[in-house]
Amino acid sequence: MAEVAQALGRALAAFHHEVEPALWTDLEQSGALAGAPAAQARAEWECLALHACVRGIVAGGGFADATADAVDAMHERVLERWAAEAAAPAELSARRERLASRYAEYGRLGQEREAEGPEGVAAALGIAAAAHVFAPSPPADATAVTLADLHAAMTEGAAEVVRRCASDAGA
Repeated sequence: MAEVAQALGRALAAFHHEVEPALWTDLEQSGALAGAPAAQARAEWECLALHACVRGIVAGGGFADATADAVDAMHERVLERWAAEAAAPAELSARRERLASRYAEYGRLGQEREAEGPEGVAAALGIAAAAHVFAPSPPADATAVTLADLHAAMTEGAAEVVRRCASDAGA
């Protein structure tokens, strides 16, 4: 089972590494971030996209020990890449701290809005992410909608990776 979780973690990290930057480019080109500090927007999108992968793991495979192992394996690979990209250890530390903070916030929002279904959760996450993108200024409503839509799309993509891996493993 651990081998399956490791394979799933690798597949999801590969999905994240491929899709996250492509969607970032789409997001930049959409104009939804006009007026937002670029580095702040990029950092927030990074957190939101990785959170979408975690939600996709759960959506595609449910809650189980293997799910937690797959999340850990995905994070391990993503953090390895971040470490390779980091100019200094403090940069990696700041990214990790920001991600932990957003996971706590986004997880709380997901639990609070769970009864509203995936669309309600995505909308709440889009609003929260947009607030971080534009802080301390108020966010544009269109940005929240765009971020929610991209989060939902990335979550569904990650869930599909989980389903394909399960099918390939004969589960």
